[in-house]
Amino acid sequence: MSQHIPVLYQEVLDALQPRSGGRYIDATVGGGGHAEGILQASSPEGLLLGLDADAEAIERVRRRLAPFGHRLILEQANFRRLAQVAQAHGFDPVDGILLDLGVSSFHLEEAGRGFSFQSEGPLDMRMDRSQDLSAADVVNGFDAETLADILYRYGEERHSRRIARAIVQARPLHTTAELAAVVERALGGRRGTRIHPATRTFQALRIFVNDELGALQEALPQALSLLRPGGVLAVISFHSLEDRIVKQFFRRESRDCICPPEVPVCRCNHQAQIEELHRRGITPTPDEIQRNPRSRSARLRIARKRPPF
Repeated sequence: MSQHIPVLYQEVLDALQPRSGGRYIDATVGGGGHAEGILQASSPEGLLLGLDADAEAIERVRRRLAPFGHRLILEQANFRRLAQVAQAHGFDPVDGILLDLGVSSFHLEEAGRGFSFQSEGPLDMRMDRSQDLSAADVVNGFDAETLADILYRYGEERHSRRIARAIVQARPLHTTAELAAVVERALGGRRGTRIHPATRTFQALRIFVNDELGALQEALPQALSLLRPGGVLAVISFHSLEDRIVKQFFRRESRDCICPPEVPVCRCNHQAQIEELHRRGITPTPDEIQRNPRSRSARLRIARKRPPF
C-alpha cells in the first residue's frame, strides 16, 4: 500500500502558520500527513485535535503520531460534530482549522472499503462503518428515478438516467467491479478517455452515502465560531460541489450586507466575520500534480477571522 501524500502540504502550513502554544484542529485527519506537519511546526507546545469519521484512520494516525504524546488528541467523529468535540476537549477558541475533504489513499487502495473501481471489493463506501446505509443498499434498493437523481446531483453525471436504468436491470450487484462494468456497458465503453466511465457514479454514491455535502454545510459555521480573531480556516475541496459550498460560505461571511440587490437599504444587520484570502483559491503546482496525480482537482480556500467590532 502506498504512503498517503498530503495535498497542498506546504500551502496549508503557510496558511495556518502553526506556532508553539497554538491550538489547531485537523477535522479530517485522514492519513495524518497534514497533522504531522502542524505538530512539527508548532513544537514544542502546540496542541492538535484530530477528528475523522473512520475509526481505522484514527488508529493509524494514533500509531503514526504517537511520538507527539499529549500534544495530539484524537477522536472518531464526523466533522459535523466539530463544535461539540472541540469544546469537550477545550479547543475553543483555536488558532487554525483544516478541512481536507478528499478521500484518503487508504480508502481508495483498501479493496474491502469499496470506494474504488480499480480493485474488486464489496459495495460499501461508508467512512463510518457503524452507520447503516451502504452503497449496496442504495444500488440495490433505490428505484431508478431516485438513483438517477443521486447520480446527477452528486456526480454531475449527464447520463444519470441511462446508468440508473442499467443498474436496476442488472441487480443485484454486490461488488465494485460489477457496478463499474454495468456503468461502462451503459455508456458504451471508455471511448478513448483517461477517466473511467464509472468515476462520476462512484463519486455520487460516496457523497450520498456519507452525506458529505450536508456535513460540510453544518461544519463551516461551527469552524468559524471556534476560531479566535486572527485565526485561520483552510478548506481543501476536490470537486465543484464541495468548492461551491465553501466559496459561497466564504463570500457570504466576508460581506457586511447580504440583503438581496433589490432591497435599497440594508435590513439584515449582517457583519462580515472573515477576510477571504486568495479569492480564486490555491491549486497544486504542476510539480505536485506530477508527484501526486490525485491532487490535480484540489483547491485550497483560506479565510482569516476578523476581530469583533
